[in-house]
Amino acid sequence: MRLGINLGYWGAGMDGDNLAVAQEADRLGYDVCWAAEAYGSDAPTVLSWVAAQTERIDVGSAILQIPARQPAMTAMTAATLDSLSGGRFRLGLGVSGPQVSEGWYGVKFDKPLARTREYVEIVRKAMTRERLSYEGEHWTLPLPDGPGKPIKLTVHPQREHIPLYIAAIGPKNLEQTGEIADGALLIFPSADHLEETAIRHIRAGREKAGLTMDGFDVCPTLPLAVGDDVAGLADMFRPYTALYVGGMGSRKQNFYNQLAQRMGYEKEAAEIQDKYLAGDKAGAAAAVPHQLIDQTALLGPVARIADRMTAYANAGVTTLTLAPAGFTLDERLAALRAGTEAMELAGLA
Repeated sequence: MRLGINLGYWGAGMDGDNLAVAQEADRLGYDVCWAAEAYGSDAPTVLSWVAAQTERIDVGSAILQIPARQPAMTAMTAATLDSLSGGRFRLGLGVSGPQVSEGWYGVKFDKPLARTREYVEIVRKAMTRERLSYEGEHWTLPLPDGPGKPIKLTVHPQREHIPLYIAAIGPKNLEQTGEIADGALLIFPSADHLEETAIRHIRAGREKAGLTMDGFDVCPTLPLAVGDDVAGLADMFRPYTALYVGGMGSRKQNFYNQLAQRMGYEKEAAEIQDKYLAGDKAGAAAAVPHQLIDQTALLGPVARIADRMTAYANAGVTTLTLAPAGFTLDERLAALRAGTEAMELAGLA
C-alpha cells in the first residue's frame, strides 16, 4: 500500500502551508499529492504550482469536474500537466453534484453514468493523438453540418497512458468505474465496510470488462489526526462530516448521506440531514456519531493509526490518501511524518 496526501481546496488561508505540506510529502516519499476543486480554486492551477516546486511526487486532480469542461479541454489540460511535470500527472474526474453542476456551471445534472462514460471515451481518444471524432448521446464531434473537422491534439504527453481515476460513491458508479477507469477515488471509507460499500462493485465492473483487480488503484481519502485523545480528535471532524452527510446536495440527492445509510447509520444520517437543512449546523455536528468519524478517519497515537492502516490494506486499499489535520503548519507536518512512521510500524512501507 502506498501513501498520498490531499490538499483539499486552495484559497482557504493555508496556501503557503499547503505547499510546505506537499514538499514535505515529496521529501518523505509519498506517492501522490491530490488537489480538489468545487466553485473556488481550480485544480490544474494548483497542481502546476505544486509540480513546479516538487521533484518526485505525482500530482493528481481529485477531481476535475466533468460539468466544468468539455472533454477535449480536459485532454489538453491532462497532456499539458503531464508534459510539464515530467510524467507525474494523474487525472481524476467526477460529475460533482446537482447543486454545483446546475447552480454554478449551468449544466443539467442528468444521466451522470452515461455522461461519465462518454467523457472518459473522448478524453482517452483525444490523448491518443488520433483525429478526434465521436458520436454519442451527450457529445458529437465534430458538430454535424458545420465547418468543424476532426483534428488531433498537438501536445505530446510525457506518457502514452495517463492514469485516469473516477470519484465514485454509489454502487452503479463504482461498478462503471471498475469497468472504464484505472482507479477509484473514495471518500468516507470504512475499512470495516469497504468490501460491501465499494470493492465488490468495483470488482464487478472489472469482471464485466474482462479484467481483474490487479493494477487497479483503490484510493480513499482519510483525515489524519495524531494524539492520545481519540474522542477530542474526532470532534475536530464533526463539522466536516455534518457538511457532507447533512448538507452536500438536496434532501433527495445526497450521495454521502446514502453512503452513511449503507454503513448502518440510517437513523443518524436522517437526523444530521434534518438539522443541517434546517440551519442548525451545530446540532447536525453534534448528531454525528463518534463511531462514524472514527471509522472514516485515522485518529490517535501512531500505533493505533498503524493498526488502522493494516485494516485498510487488508480491505483492498492500494493508495491511502491522508488529509493531515492541525491548527498550525508544524502540527500538519508532524501528522504527515506520523503517517510515514505508522506505515513503517505496520510493515506496509
